[in-house]
Amino acid sequence: MKAEWDVGTSKKAFQINLDAERYGTFAEIGAGQEVARRFFHVGGASGTIAKTMSAYDMTFSDAIYGPTDRYVSRVRLGTMLDHEYNLLIERLDQKLGPERLFFVFADTVAARSFKQHNEAHGWLGIRFQTEHVGEPSQIIIHVRMLDEANVDQQEALGVIGVNLIHGAFYCPKPEELISSLQENLAHGRLEVDMIKFSGPAFSKVDNRLMSLQLVSQGLTDAVMFRADGETVQPAEVFYKNAILVERGSFRPVTYATNDMLDGACRKFLAESGCGESDLVVLMEMTLENLLAEGQLNHADFLARVDILGALGRTVLISKFGEYYRLSGYLSRYTSEMVGLVMGVPSLMEIFDEKYYLNLEGGILEALGRMFKGAFKLYVYPMIDEATGRIISAHEIEVAPNLKALFRFIVDNNFIVEITDYHPEYLKIFPPDALVKLQSGDRDWEKMVPPEVSQIIKERGFFGYSPRSVAA
Repeated sequence: MKAEWDVGTSKKAFQINLDAERYGTFAEIGAGQEVARRFFHVGGASGTIAKTMSAYDMTFSDAIYGPTDRYVSRVRLGTMLDHEYNLLIERLDQKLGPERLFFVFADTVAARSFKQHNEAHGWLGIRFQTEHVGEPSQIIIHVRMLDEANVDQQEALGVIGVNLIHGAFYCPKPEELISSLQENLAHGRLEVDMIKFSGPAFSKVDNRLMSLQLVSQGLTDAVMFRADGETVQPAEVFYKNAILVERGSFRPVTYATNDMLDGACRKFLAESGCGESDLVVLMEMTLENLLAEGQLNHADFLARVDILGALGRTVLISKFGEYYRLSGYLSRYTSEMVGLVMGVPSLMEIFDEKYYLNLEGGILEALGRMFKGAFKLYVYPMIDEATGRIISAHEIEVAPNLKALFRFIVDNNFIVEITDYHPEYLKIFPPDALVKLQSGDRDWEKMVPPEVSQIIKERGFFGYSPRSVAA
């Protein structure tokens, strides 16, 4: 680590050690006790640290925190925070509660093993008081450690642990805390792909917006949250499951949006042989799409995800403008079948070479990376408005030099036509529905499902106004 980075981390740890109110416990499993070590190293830790511990042995860990199937998990982090915080309050609250702000920092980590090149990741969390004898608030994060050497991963873990604690204490705005997590770390050493704020200090925080901050500030390439708004770490959802993804703007969700997904889902289940309970269905929006108007519009973003949530959909926000990058990301988490749902216009873009000028191998490299493993495209037909002819996936026109490549991909069943659909929905396009909605043309309601129409009208999404309709 460069000297100036170490000084920055040490300054943060020393500032906390000099804070006469902060007092708590450090509980760390895996990758050493790197966070606590930082506080001991700078001096003055006796005024900050009530206890440190590290239950490496599984038998000891189970005896203290209870048995678990997965030791590096959100569940294990939760039991560590619960146990240590309750113990801290039980033993010190009566004596020190009126003058101290208690906290517990915990992490459970699987760093790079000298025996095998396992996925290096971990869960970190802090539970802390903001008022004396008050209810605690909490922040938890999931990190992927990207350094090759175990010692470097330990070092990076120590830095981000200090950043998390310092941010919890001294960053009044969650957006500032998220930004501070990157401080004193070179780009590419750590990825933070999940964050959750809870408790009285964050009662007005929307964790979906905080997830969006992780992507927009460059801490990760993708984040997820369920229909109920709960932020989730991808491995929690994808592990051993098949995945079906529909990319879109969802502004708004139309009958065609759902028809495309339903038709793809029926095809996917028939081909993969998996049951519905083993299939994760995602609605993906790219950061590029959310920035289409030049800057992030939080109200517009929440309108889209609220509608998707009302439909029971899990949402993925990503920086994967290129489909082959999305394919690689999803394949990282599952060996099961992965399907990407799209319309014919998007398929035509995939076979446009101009999108791959940045790759040495051009379109061949992109498609090779995309169709690596059990990955397929499920393609919804389009209607030629001039002739009324329906164009299916296998009928698209590609450049002459790509015809053989296209035929190879079709013949190997990487492109699957969605054949079970409603022809009348092919004429519905979200931009048209949005224009009608914003201009007061009631016909937009005929283009979207009733539950979508209801939530738009109830909450005034996308500029809807009853007055403009009445006029």
